[in-house]
Amino acid sequence: MNRETHPAASAHHRGRAVAVAAAVSGCALVVASAAPAAAHDSGHAHDRTTQYVALGDSYTSGPYIPTQVDANCARSDHNYPSVVTADQRGTVLDDVSCSGATTAEMWQAQGTNPPQLDAVQRDTDLVTVQIGGNDIGFSTIIGTCAKLSATDLTGNPCQRYYNSSGADQLALAVLNTAPKVTKVLRAVHKKAPHARVLVVGYPDLLPDDGSGCYPSVPFAAKDFPYLRDTGKRLNLMLRLVAALNGAEYVDTYGPTVGHDMCKAPADRWIEPLQPASPAAPAHPNAKGEAAMAGAVLKQLDRRHRY
Repeated sequence: MNRETHPAASAHHRGRAVAVAAAVSGCALVVASAAPAAAHDSGHAHDRTTQYVALGDSYTSGPYIPTQVDANCARSDHNYPSVVTADQRGTVLDDVSCSGATTAEMWQAQGTNPPQLDAVQRDTDLVTVQIGGNDIGFSTIIGTCAKLSATDLTGNPCQRYYNSSGADQLALAVLNTAPKVTKVLRAVHKKAPHARVLVVGYPDLLPDDGSGCYPSVPFAAKDFPYLRDTGKRLNLMLRLVAALNGAEYVDTYGPTVGHDMCKAPADRWIEPLQPASPAAPAHPNAKGEAAMAGAVLKQLDRRHRY
């Protein structure tokens, strides 16, 4: 995900802290009680091709993973949309995911990449959407936390920084991204009313048990669980937004637990800030993309295979 600035800390956010806590804690209850979103049936015979459009950021595009097929967007032909397509006979992929994309790039060009939503047409059958990480400022958060770690290696300087206004700025960023993702999903449904829409969550970047691995991943000890929880909060928001907007949620966090960027090179599917395998820092390698593809295929199998 390659850009963003974190939300500015300001005093007026204090009054929103209670709202954030209520919204985040209430997400699980709402998601648990929500009926599964009805899948959109294409109503087409199985002898026709399936038109698949992949929307997303660098976690979808797969920067530096061989073979790169679009330099502008750092897009790999071994990213998860490509792996999914290879598994699904008769599927035609239009992958417009692009490194650095935010929800804004659904409607505006990004270098040579047209607005991503332009790829969604009335005859589109399947859409995967993985977006939101850059909206909360993913790369800036990593850089900030890495820089602050030197000030207190055993503490939580990053958490203190993002809570210095009295409200968790990262929680607010997640909350503020929800309506943006909602707008994307509504646009997808409007452009492709019969399409099956899957919101793909983000994988497990840091140890799920809250442990750390400084200096391989240069965060302070108590910031590891804070950043882990921020990632989970982002995924919880995406799950809720999907449930409330006629889409299905694909959990990629669970299947990647135990393969985070703190693990040994042979075991990790997410590369650390100095990658040992071809991938962008703090991004999935080819194994990670394959694992996300497996999660998407599993979700598709819950109803039928195209």
